[in-house]
Amino acid sequence: MSSHVGKLRVLFLCTGNSCRSQMAEGWARHLKGDLIDAYSAGVEPQELSARAVKVMAEVGVDISKRRAKHIRDLGRLNFDYVITVCDNARERCPFFAGGVKSIHMGFEDPPFLARCAKTEEEALTHYRRVRDEIKAFVQQLPEALEKGISQ
Repeated sequence: MSSHVGKLRVLFLCTGNSCRSQMAEGWARHLKGDLIDAYSAGVEPQELSARAVKVMAEVGVDISKRRAKHIRDLGRLNFDYVITVCDNARERCPFFAGGVKSIHMGFEDPPFLARCAKTEEEALTHYRRVRDEIKAFVQQLPEALEKGISQ
């Protein structure tokens, strides 16, 4: 474990840092803020998803002030774990020196799933399902990290 005040420093990484990694960071800060110093970034940052903001607000987690960041924007932060939440990020994950453990926990892409939705409510259903799957994963942290889960 690292020396930052006893907390694990965790980076959630995805392609755009617009949805899944933002939800994961939001959940980690909300549910595990006493144990985890959470960050998120993308390999190709895009605008923060309004639907992701909406479905997180529905469960009392405000990510509306967050912005999509490139992994380079995090500078020289040292992480204990990098968790890739999409396949593209896993394939393009940069090398992290210093014993950083990399774990892949893939989640489906809500914008992709919602592309054929006939209504806004139907689109939001995909976001809510992935939001809840990410919550279930984050609730297992940090214990699950130490067991080295991978999917």
